[in-house]
Amino acid sequence: MAGLAFLLKQLGCACVVLLLCVSFAGAHYCRTVPGDPSFPSDEEWKNLNSSVSGRLVKAVPSAQFCNMHGGCTDAEWTSAAFRADIPGAMNQVNWEQDYESIPPSICERNSTVCGQGNVPIYAILAESIEDVQIGIAFSSTHNLRLAVKASGHDYLGRSTARSSLLISTHKFQNITFAENFTVGGYNEGSAVTVGSGVPLNTLYQAAKEQGKIFVGGVAATVVAAGGYVQGGGHSALSPLLGLASDNVLEFEVVTANSTCLKVNEKENADLFWALRGGGAGSWGVVVSATFRTFPTFNATYSLVWMVVNDTAAIGSIMASHAKHIFDWDDLHMGQYFYVYKNATADPYTTLAFTSFFPRVSPVDAAAALKPFLDDAQEFGQIVSQQLDELNINDGVTAADDVVGENGVLGSRLIPASAYRDHPGIVGQVYTQLFDAGADAVLGHLVAGGRNHIVAQGVLCTHLEYITGKVSENAHIDSAIHPAWRTAKTHVILANVWEDSTSLPNISSIQNTFKDTQLPILEQIAGISGAAYSNEADSLEEDFKTYVLRTQLSAPGRYQEEV
Repeated sequence: MAGLAFLLKQLGCACVVLLLCVSFAGAHYCRTVPGDPSFPSDEEWKNLNSSVSGRLVKAVPSAQFCNMHGGCTDAEWTSAAFRADIPGAMNQVNWEQDYESIPPSICERNSTVCGQGNVPIYAILAESIEDVQIGIAFSSTHNLRLAVKASGHDYLGRSTARSSLLISTHKFQNITFAENFTVGGYNEGSAVTVGSGVPLNTLYQAAKEQGKIFVGGVAATVVAAGGYVQGGGHSALSPLLGLASDNVLEFEVVTANSTCLKVNEKENADLFWALRGGGAGSWGVVVSATFRTFPTFNATYSLVWMVVNDTAAIGSIMASHAKHIFDWDDLHMGQYFYVYKNATADPYTTLAFTSFFPRVSPVDAAAALKPFLDDAQEFGQIVSQQLDELNINDGVTAADDVVGENGVLGSRLIPASAYRDHPGIVGQVYTQLFDAGADAVLGHLVAGGRNHIVAQGVLCTHLEYITGKVSENAHIDSAIHPAWRTAKTHVILANVWEDSTSLPNISSIQNTFKDTQLPILEQIAGISGAAYSNEADSLEEDFKTYVLRTQLSAPGRYQEEV
């Protein structure tokens, strides 16, 4: 199918308006906003509410919601589960603010006066496909911007938009397991179909009851069928089972012309290609997704906390980590390795290594980690160490996620070659990042990459072997960035700020991140540098290269026509 024809079919008039705005950007707004003569009247909003059975609500920033309900406790403010229930609340509060308006429209916690900020005007708390179709049709008829929120766990702010209509899929809580799920008459085996409001912690426990596991993340409130899989979906299980997008079998999606489509390899195959890694909230409103499931198993969970008192020690530990990272290939270990700058009064920096060893005993897991930890203790102190064997469904997610901060982040996929050939440079990058003021560097051993062996003998033989299921799945034709197939890790760089931070200082933090810190990380990203689209920098200057390279290079897709 020709690229432009496909886009117009799926995006409908919304795509036409977008193209007109790009080509003839004379007006300040492309969409209808409050104050425009064509903005829906109170009567039209009332009629919309009736058509969705009273499920249209006024959306407000989270701080205003708290003010309206007598205040929120610290536990509520920082709870992702609590925020998922509030249509206008985002996990990163800065996405609720409109810093760029003149004057800025801001609503911060404990504010006595609140603006609407970057929060939609109304939200449909959809409970049916028909609700979604009605909302899309209304936004199209009135030329309104449309936002979609499953949980609000979106680091790029795509779940919210000022002057928009929001469709919340939070109430799509259906879960159905099948032993023999078929696509186009072919039996794909066991699978689970899940609504686009079901959080991972709920789905893990439902799967456990069925003796199953699926590929999902570790954040409790992320929605598997939401932006997670549409961006690709990495997991602690990815070295063993691949990305979430490698394991999705089917979507049910409402497109911009309000048509509900079944999308899989046999039906609407181009859209199936795009939904697997092509970007969250880009192709329609996903109401359900079907994922491949596997027999559950036990795993060893290891958590090691370390502290150091200078940035050189951080670099030394992470250089050692880079040197040992191939030690765990045969075990298909997944790991989250986080480095945090502590509070200003605390001279220490904290490092946390959370490892998942599928089908590996605690004794063998401890033995696998020992060489790295022995080296690391030359430069830092282990202050806590935990080692448990448990069902994998119980080990990959917490009860809730701690959120409610303001922050900016970006990421890079780091190829296996950086760890194999330059472990010392990997360590130097960590030192440079914290010297440049980074608040946190969050690493994820969730891919695999390609490793190389040089066998010495009569002839020098150069061998390449693939490690990890993400690399093994390179044959899968989907929209994820091809750098995933050669990456060893995914690394996030993050900075945060307080509500009291001035607008000039916020701008300075963002600019330092973009102009100074991210280029440091790029030293180990290689020439095929890429970012994970769900955890990329929203201000990425070369977004097409770092996030969308597959879409721009895949023959017959979109590049030539758009």
